Amino acid sequence: MKSKIVSLSLVASMLLATAGCTTKETTVGSTTTAPDKIDTSATETEQPSLGYEFGLGKTFHADQPTTYSMFFSDANWYSMQPTWKTEGIFKKIEDITNVHLDLISFDSNDYMKNVTLNISAGESAYIIPKIYDESAFVDGGAIVPISDWVEYMPNYCEFYNTYDMAPDIRTITRSNGKYYRLPGMLEQCLLNYTFVIRQDIFKAAGVDVESMEATWTWEDLLEALKKVKAYMVSQGMCKETDYIWSDLWCGSESGQSSGGNLLKVMGITYDVNAGWAIADGIRYDQAKDEWYFSPTSDNYKEFLAMAARFVNEGILDPGTFNQDDDTATNQFYNGKTVIMSVNQSQYANYVKKCEEVLGAGNFELYATIPPRSKLYNYSTAGDVRLENGVMISQKALDELGKDGFIEMLRFVDWLFYSPEAYTLYKWGVEGETFKYAEDGSKVLLDGYCCSGLGINGKDGDIDIRKQWGYAGGNFWYGHTLAEMTDNYIPEVKHFVDSNFNNREKPAIAPGIAPNDDQNEQMTLIATPLIDEVNAWTLWFVTGQKDVEKDWDEYVKVCQEKRCQELVDLYNSIYKGAAKSS
Repeated sequence: MKSKIVSLSLVASMLLATAGCTTKETTVGSTTTAPDKIDTSATETEQPSLGYEFGLGKTFHADQPTTYSMFFSDANWYSMQPTWKTEGIFKKIEDITNVHLDLISFDSNDYMKNVTLNISAGESAYIIPKIYDESAFVDGGAIVPISDWVEYMPNYCEFYNTYDMAPDIRTITRSNGKYYRLPGMLEQCLLNYTFVIRQDIFKAAGVDVESMEATWTWEDLLEALKKVKAYMVSQGMCKETDYIWSDLWCGSESGQSSGGNLLKVMGITYDVNAGWAIADGIRYDQAKDEWYFSPTSDNYKEFLAMAARFVNEGILDPGTFNQDDDTATNQFYNGKTVIMSVNQSQYANYVKKCEEVLGAGNFELYATIPPRSKLYNYSTAGDVRLENGVMISQKALDELGKDGFIEMLRFVDWLFYSPEAYTLYKWGVEGETFKYAEDGSKVLLDGYCCSGLGINGKDGDIDIRKQWGYAGGNFWYGHTLAEMTDNYIPEVKHFVDSNFNNREKPAIAPGIAPNDDQNEQMTLIATPLIDEVNAWTLWFVTGQKDVEKDWDEYVKVCQEKRCQELVDLYNSIYKGAAKSS
């Protein structure tokens, strides 16, 4: 067994954190690190003469009508409708809290571009949700170092303290000891992206995936698919030259020229950065207590060789890595392919689409967990319990003043971290869109469905996401295990539970916190370097380059693109911080 290695995302940061918290803290050098617990006792004793109500178990409510501006990422596949403001999610928020959200909406495809332009022009909204990486906004003072203010957010602090979020929060902390994004926080990582198969065809071919999935490897999946293809050829369902796997989230539309979701998932099982998770390629070796460049490692070579086998042996369509997503899904819906990536919210939609094309009763789907590699039994659900989150603009503090700013933060705290708000923007209003069953579970009322929750309905049912904006992607990330899973249909619950029970969660890597100059230097190296890595990776996987014959040339190219300089920079920052402590 190779030495155990743990991962790091591109912007992972050193163990540094919040100012303004009065609990016991640790230090690195002279810098205060994130407290194990946030002490909010000073703010909890404030007198109730603030002009608004707030607190744990309480609904935020302003005494006077209040307006806050907020950016909004408008997904074109369920674009915002007027009814969202007149009778849906935003009307309900205003009715409950007396706060009107002045929405500045951008199409989701251009959201970050437009947010960046507005912030740079000094025209930022007060509340900036749907932020995955705040790095570009830290310099310049346009964004509040929110760690200075979290003690005023009771719901946030309660979750932080209850679920021991300090190690996770430290991964987004900057070199100045502060963090700038309020992340979605998860009680535990749950599998989202996995694979769905045509169970009926697998069974007919004599392949029992349910008995294999707990321990199966990528080699096992390849052999299973070869057996399925042989059966399909014998039945006239496809030709020997056809591919039976053509995946989405990998190509021209959403793959980001990196191999997207498929190579990310496979790479995680080999403990390397790839696909959507390529970042800057740097990973932490726990045994050596140092950083290294994973795309030139032996593990990466093994990962590439395995991925290439699916193409070379006639299973995976190399067009996967340059096609649009509709091309992939349509081939699965019409029965030309038998396996495809899926996530929690899309499973029910796949069933519906297959029924439309193939007819109800003419197919059977099954969502399995991803295979493991022969090296590790790692879960592909992730290791850091953080999601995208919310930035708060300095403009809000400047224009509202300290007291008004704290009031807004307590509204933000209710909106993004309270159980009450979570239920509202995920399910709607009890008695209007959903009800509680006798066992305490939530169910949609008759006549409603929700694509965002993965709950299909009958013809004519109203989709509560499309009609009123519930279960939208700007809000409901994170929260407790019970809250995150309260919409799971049995098929989704199965693969989430199976992954949790049969795979290991990697430990969180220590963070590093480069200063502004170091961060700029790392970006200058990483950008062209990773472009080169992505190009070579796809050449290897699709057979345009041979992993054995061309590996040394690829490593030489990475070295010429300064990969070792990037590694040295990481290690000097890491060891320098350790020495100062």
